[in-house]
Amino acid sequence: MKKIIAFVVFAFLTGCAELNTVVNQIPDLSKLPAMTPALTQGDIANGLKEALNKGIEKQVVKLTAQDGYYKNAAVKILLPAELQKVDTKLRQLGMGQLADEGLKLLNRAAEEAVKEATPIFVNAITNMSFTDAKNILMGQNDAATMYLKNSTSTALYGKFNPVIERSLNKVGATRAWASIIDKYNAIPLVTKVNPNLTDYTTNKAMEGVFKMIAVEEGNIRTNLNSRTTDLLKKVFELQDKK
Repeated sequence: MKKIIAFVVFAFLTGCAELNTVVNQIPDLSKLPAMTPALTQGDIANGLKEALNKGIEKQVVKLTAQDGYYKNAAVKILLPAELQKVDTKLRQLGMGQLADEGLKLLNRAAEEAVKEATPIFVNAITNMSFTDAKNILMGQNDAATMYLKNSTSTALYGKFNPVIERSLNKVGATRAWASIIDKYNAIPLVTKVNPNLTDYTTNKAMEGVFKMIAVEEGNIRTNLNSRTTDLLKKVFELQDKK
């Protein structure tokens, strides 16, 4: 009988020791970080707006510097198709420097225009709704850029165009190209040209802006290090889980 009692006491003590071991392995819940609350509609919309503004601040601002377009192969404005033959002919006649200067002036005008027009572009972001933001967040890697391009191009063109026109006049591009085209049109037997450089440069300047925003959007979506704020990290974690 004594042996039986001793065995029971031993088993009980052993069980208590094992139980204490298990209990000691349970973490102190008071020391665990609080769970991240669910993101609100406002958080998601603000996160997308922050991403787009970041794209403008980091990438588009680069375009406003001297040679921001001219020495950036991704967005450099080349001659319109109807002026390619002008460029070729001028170079054949030993006027390559004139052609180079004309090309540089187009890019200078775009650089100047983006400097003045960027605030207008930023304002367009504020019109984004929660539904737009949600669709963008769960969309393709360029969904935000395409949204802006599709929804604001007409309005942005109306704002960019007069800025481009003033800029072309300011840097002397209109006068320079008028002289270049006059020289070309004076060449015997050539088909005369009269391109709308303001319209062409406006479209190319806008194309460059969207392209640079797309670069930063892609970075934020795919590169965790590009999510530099807590809001960006939280919002784009939702995209990562889709």
